[in-house]
Amino acid sequence: MAATTVDVGTAPDGTLVIHPHGGLDEADAVDLQRTLVHAIRHRRPLRLILDLVDVSDLAPINLGTLVAACALGDDHQVAVFLDHPRPHIADRLAAAGVPAHRLRHVNGGPPPARE
Repeated sequence: MAATTVDVGTAPDGTLVIHPHGGLDEADAVDLQRTLVHAIRHRRPLRLILDLVDVSDLAPINLGTLVAACALGDDHQVAVFLDHPRPHIADRLAAAGVPAHRLRHVNGGPPPARE
C-alpha cells in the first residue's frame, strides 16, 4: 500500500492476521483489495482478522472493500473479523452493512452486542 504499511502474519491456530498502519486512503484501495482477495480466495484460512487498531482513517472505497471482504469470506467459508476499530470507523462500518458480530473490541473494549 502506498502510504500505509501492512503486517501480515499467521497465529498459531492458523488465523491470518492483517494489520494495516496509518490512514487507508484512495491510493491504498487496489493494494488492499488485492491483499484481501488473495488472503480469502487463495490462502483460505478458517479465520481472517483485520486488526484496525492503528488505522486512523478509512476512505469510502476502502470502507466498501472491508464490507465486501466479509461477504467474500462468507462465500469461501472464511470467517472475517474487524478487530479494534476506532469508534468512528466502527460506526461507519456498521452503517455500511458490516454485521455487529464481525466488529470486535471497538476502542479496546469488549465486542459490541449483537443486534
